[in-house]
Amino acid sequence: MQPTRRALLRAGAGSAAVVAAAGCLGLGSPTDESAENAGYTSFFTIQDWAEQVAGDRFGFTNPVSVGQMGHGWSPDGNLARDIASTRAFFYLDTPEFSWAQEVAAELDRDYDDVVTYDLLDGLGPHLIGFDSGALPAPDYGHDYPPESLRLDEFDIYDLRSDDQLGYWHTEHWHGGVPDVPVGSMVPVGIVIEDDQGRVVPLGDGERYRVDARVADGEPENVDINAHGRQVEFTGVETGRTAVVFEVIEGDEVIYDTAAEPAPFEVIEEDATGATEFHDPHVWIDPVLGQEMVGGIRDALVELDPDNADHYEENAAAYAERMDTVHREFEAIDEEADREVAVLAGHDSFRYLERRYGFELRTPTGISPDAAESFEDIADLIEVIEERDIHTVLYDPFEAPDPETDVPQMVEVIFENTNVENAEPLTPAEGITATWQEEGWGWVEQMEEINVPSLRKALDA
Repeated sequence: MQPTRRALLRAGAGSAAVVAAAGCLGLGSPTDESAENAGYTSFFTIQDWAEQVAGDRFGFTNPVSVGQMGHGWSPDGNLARDIASTRAFFYLDTPEFSWAQEVAAELDRDYDDVVTYDLLDGLGPHLIGFDSGALPAPDYGHDYPPESLRLDEFDIYDLRSDDQLGYWHTEHWHGGVPDVPVGSMVPVGIVIEDDQGRVVPLGDGERYRVDARVADGEPENVDINAHGRQVEFTGVETGRTAVVFEVIEGDEVIYDTAAEPAPFEVIEEDATGATEFHDPHVWIDPVLGQEMVGGIRDALVELDPDNADHYEENAAAYAERMDTVHREFEAIDEEADREVAVLAGHDSFRYLERRYGFELRTPTGISPDAAESFEDIADLIEVIEERDIHTVLYDPFEAPDPETDVPQMVEVIFENTNVENAEPLTPAEGITATWQEEGWGWVEQMEEINVPSLRKALDA
């Protein structure tokens, strides 16, 4: 990860001076004495990760109050001046955190001794498009005999952006699979309709599923993994190859695109940053989160090279804890009896859905400002009834009081369905007073809240 500005190292930088963590997962302002090895972050999780890596060698302040989240927040006073008295500002360069973008721009423009680090730098190929409306939702509750499927024409989408990549029509591709960087995963979504224009449900729990394989005679320089209605391509070695998509019923391939395999290139790592419109909740993914923690480690090593071993050891130890969370989510995917759960709020969890193969039905998209329509609510209630759902999920930070209340949408569901249980699912963008008293960080929010809640909602 490259900083947007490289500051001149101050006199004494890199010393082993011990600095207490400013604010310790809450508010705080570094003193003049502590500013030598101190910095700011734009919201809770980044502060938690930075302090996990820094240990007692670097202190960090999160200006966002307990009980609040970083998106849509506005700073009081001259925050840029306060940050400029420290050495670093870790943030996400995305419009969802526009205040942080503005502060970073001011720091880069007006101050020489503070470095801004965008933790989305290098994650561009992994980011999901902000507009979640492009990929059509499946039409459940219908019988889809094989002869009703329109297999001679179907669409494929890039699930990082929800852009349509192309379509298969009469044994010929129009568009196709995008380039796949080495070491990166490119998820492709498949949309198949029946002869009435209904979107066919695809997945391990459905009648049909999709898969792909390297075409006969083509280099096997890509790993392929399929679940739900998506196929994931991970680059292994650079070079051109081609793949065949398959539609499977039970254990039988009932259709494939072998008549014209889809060609694409595996290219060198494409470490581009975020596009303008994308889902910013990337930190919820424990695998991508490890990459962001690695970016924090690299930044601290650059700022304080004398303590490089300390930062590298701490980052490695914390990555192991994050990998444990990853394995716990994988276990849910393997053990769940359901693939679909209901989230009574906006969907901050698409990175988890993509990685672990479950689906959250919500009344709105990923924007926290989106309002539910009567049609949205009716559709959600229909999903609950059709799938006999007994537990719904909610984001505690969308409730009037995240400690004691549930969002109004949960009350609406209770009043209009047989659902009687609601479990919290935290986006880990903020922290409550109780969680702070318990000393919970990102790992604890995942293990104590999200893992058990998803287990209940997905019957795992």
